[in-house]
Amino acid sequence: MKQINKVLVANRGEIAVRIFDTLHQMGITSVAVYSSEDAEAMHAGTADERYPLIGEGLANTYLNIEQLVSIALECDADAIHPGYGFLSENPLFAMETKKAGLTFIGPDEEAIRLMGNKKEARALAAKLGIPVIEGGSGNTDTLKQTAEKLGYPVMVKAAAGGGGKGMKIVSGEDEWQEIIDSTRREAKNYFGNDEIYIEKYLHEPRHIEIQLLADHHGNIVTLYERDCSVQRRHQKIIEEAPAPFISPELRDNLVNAAKTLATHIGYKNAGTVEFLVKNNDFYFL
Repeated sequence: MKQINKVLVANRGEIAVRIFDTLHQMGITSVAVYSSEDAEAMHAGTADERYPLIGEGLANTYLNIEQLVSIALECDADAIHPGYGFLSENPLFAMETKKAGLTFIGPDEEAIRLMGNKKEARALAAKLGIPVIEGGSGNTDTLKQTAEKLGYPVMVKAAAGGGGKGMKIVSGEDEWQEIIDSTRREAKNYFGNDEIYIEKYLHEPRHIEIQLLADHHGNIVTLYERDCSVQRRHQKIIEEAPAPFISPELRDNLVNAAKTLATHIGYKNAGTVEFLVKNNDFYFL
């Protein structure tokens, strides 16, 4: 594997700062990118090197694949770390990074393609026999028909989403259009993709994740589960491991489901498979 001496972090804020801290501890040179709005931000002054992103808005800066790869080449970086959110689940970003001769610190583009789009990931999980919450996709009219069939409340989600962004609850028909429109705008703004889907809303489920590690030889191990149910605005505040009140049988089912997905897509790297748990039932998230 190629020696990594310098890493460009294609992200901002606390995400980037935490990655820079790890790189410093490892003796690896860190590179920050920043938009004009973030010129004085903490992450822009924390890295060993910093480069401006030309343009306004996320689409032209932190979501601009061509510009990010160009800067990485300009500064002689060996690798790009996407952080999370933004382009971290964009297979094109992983592909273009590798095409430029750089290491993408994350899964292969094929794994991202299969799992980065939540709608497609749900379909794959269902195909593999892993439970998913009832829902649907399609245009706005189709989604509304599905919502009426499921019964309100429903959860609207960005298909390309992550990090708790692009998720909203619709409690009734009177707020349907407003929330659909705002979720599409948020999805487009954060992920460059306004595709959405809906699921039946589960009241107060537990959010349980399985952490796994997979190497390039087909070996997969899990670090078992953590409970991430304490959240604010869909952002995790406390993670507890091991998860309380999880039976050995449910733990085994969650672990096996996570391994099944990872094995099927040939996953490599560290990863997390997330589930919602209600009573003793679990659903791929």
